[in-house]
Amino acid sequence: MAQNKEAVGTYEEFRTEVLPRIVKSGYNAIQIMAIQEHPYYGSFGYHVSSFFAPSSRFGTPEELKRLIDDAHRNGIAVIMDIVHSHAVKNEVEGLGRFDGTPDLYFYGDGRREHPAWDSLCFDYGKNQVLNFLLSNCKYWLEEFRFDGFRFDGVTSMLYYSHGLGQAFGSYDDYYNGHQDTNAITYLTLANKLIHEINPNAITIAEEMSGMPGLARKFKDGGMGFDYRMAMGIPDFWIKTIKEKKDEDWKPTAIFWELTNRRADEKTISYAESHDQALVGDKTIIFRLIDKEMYWHMSVNDDNAVVERGVALHKLIRLVTAATINGGYLNFMGNEWGHPEWIDFPRLGNGWSHKYARRQWDLVDRDDLKYRFLGAFDSEIMHLLGSTRRFQALPVRKLWDKDDDQVLAFMRGDLVFVFNFHPTKSFSDYGILAPAGKYVGVLDSDDKRFGGYGNVDESITHFTSPDPLYDPDGLGWLKLYIPARSALVLRYKE
Repeated sequence: MAQNKEAVGTYEEFRTEVLPRIVKSGYNAIQIMAIQEHPYYGSFGYHVSSFFAPSSRFGTPEELKRLIDDAHRNGIAVIMDIVHSHAVKNEVEGLGRFDGTPDLYFYGDGRREHPAWDSLCFDYGKNQVLNFLLSNCKYWLEEFRFDGFRFDGVTSMLYYSHGLGQAFGSYDDYYNGHQDTNAITYLTLANKLIHEINPNAITIAEEMSGMPGLARKFKDGGMGFDYRMAMGIPDFWIKTIKEKKDEDWKPTAIFWELTNRRADEKTISYAESHDQALVGDKTIIFRLIDKEMYWHMSVNDDNAVVERGVALHKLIRLVTAATINGGYLNFMGNEWGHPEWIDFPRLGNGWSHKYARRQWDLVDRDDLKYRFLGAFDSEIMHLLGSTRRFQALPVRKLWDKDDDQVLAFMRGDLVFVFNFHPTKSFSDYGILAPAGKYVGVLDSDDKRFGGYGNVDESITHFTSPDPLYDPDGLGWLKLYIPARSALVLRYKE
């Protein structure tokens, strides 16, 4: 569904039409979903039937290899979405009765079927399951040269309850005897094997319970994942947009949510996921602008709802990306505010491919505002990518004031300043920062990004001394911060 046309896309189309866009935009990795063969296209690839087969509906294995090779030539890692948490129930084309029995790879009792996913649950205590799944990891690494995996449905694997209906409000919830030690053993072995085959491989756990040690190395008592998904962040943004007035957006709450993580585990932060683009839910841009997107996205159309949505979309993505301690994830097309939803061909829509695609022609048009969002997102990626090991730099809060709705923090030599207030612009707003000279490097209000161009980016800012803070090497950085805008400045000396 990466292609513009109303049809099933191919590996070759992705390689020639989409990969160049990713290279140009400044991203350095691709997470590809639905690679393993699955009978139902609309399952997002989660109901796997043939674990060692790249899906034939998208092309040949050789074409997938060409796609990965081309990505590597452009300095882009390719991470595969691997599904080892369950398998499709189909018995003719899947593993359901591979040897004629129902329990060769799966449980033979009431645990065989997943209560929420209509699929079969692996019995990780069986040697044949360990051999099958571990060899599957090795196969994709060696045969196709994938750079690692995002393991799907890890929470479902970790607990006998699959994590359903549990709040996980304290550490007692992680160690109450309901943990599937066989699954934990498998995940640990998988991480050890993957990193033995390729020490630079990337492993990511899609896990919502917050199980401690998941993204710690085995030698430290962990399961060995490199990253865990920060799944609370997209939930936080959707909840904020749905339930809070703009005047009630609190910088203290935003900063806490984006940086609330264990110091010894790296995370993947993201503002929204593919789940929020599905029919029945909405992406961030669609929640912000909704039906006005159909009528008021022209460059010369001044619509208050659209202006608000475009401004907040930029702020949400910048503050989420700027606070990472591991990686930043974007679902393709959302970076430029892809309209509407994702809906795969099904009986209810007349088997239409209308929404199982990405409408790239929208962002390519000079007369539409989508290009502003795309340009801003690309600028973020290039800025953060130009700072060596940006994700490892400490996040130093400089300022937050909820009644002003202003937040500022520093990473390395970059200072990020946000004004979330819907109506108040501030002149000479003082922020305590390391004394010295600052130059602007990014402004969300720039006309290039659909803003009003109220900030003069040519100005060099010097801190004003304050005897009270001089011993700490701090001074007052005084800035003009328009409403609903963000500035990034670079510390010079």
